[in-house]
Amino acid sequence: MDSYSVIFKKPVDYFKALEYQHRLLQARQNDEIPDMVVLLQHKSVITIGNRGRKNYLLKNLDEYKELGIDIYHVERGGDVTYHGPGQWVLYPIMKLGKKNVDSHGYLFNLEEIAIRVLRDFKIKGFRKKNKSGAWTDDGKIAAIGFRLKKWVTFHGMSFNVLDKLNGFQTIVPCGLEGDQITCLEKLIGFNNNMMDEVGNRILYHFANVCDRPLTHYFIDKNIPEFIKKLKPPLN
Repeated sequence: MDSYSVIFKKPVDYFKALEYQHRLLQARQNDEIPDMVVLLQHKSVITIGNRGRKNYLLKNLDEYKELGIDIYHVERGGDVTYHGPGQWVLYPIMKLGKKNVDSHGYLFNLEEIAIRVLRDFKIKGFRKKNKSGAWTDDGKIAAIGFRLKKWVTFHGMSFNVLDKLNGFQTIVPCGLEGDQITCLEKLIGFNNNMMDEVGNRILYHFANVCDRPLTHYFIDKNIPEFIKKLKPPLN
């Protein structure tokens, strides 16, 4: 079967998106759907992975509520991170194989996608030893945290695009004390098409790096029935 991408144009509530991932995960495990990726922005949220520590939260729960930032403990790998408008999040739901023979190879591929996106914008991206994600000389720009169930992936990678991710200032991102978080806008300046351009490049490089050509669907346009029946979350 061909592989598909489902793209959300408007920010999505984190819990609704997580429920959607779980539906897709079960359907992929049962071979009811092909490999898929979901590309979206989240409404403001902090997620704490299975290695996460609450001392990396720099505010109390009431303060986060006042800021309109939700907090969730999730089953992905990694520590504490922030998601919000201005950041693309890529959730591949796929069976590993071919180039992705194990979790280490899959991690490498997610990092490679981010590094290639940076290269498209004339920015040098690189890995750091013993630290996941993609980095620039000005700081970390892409974070990775995923999980496998029956060799099907879920959760994935985030890529910071616009300079409005203030939620990072309320945490110690990924437990990286002293390390900077950056975004594409800080590195090259703003343009009105930046989110669309970066989203397109993420999907392009995913298809090539993971060897899965994609047919693209926007959530509100012409979704195939086998995807529609999984009841995607409201924007």
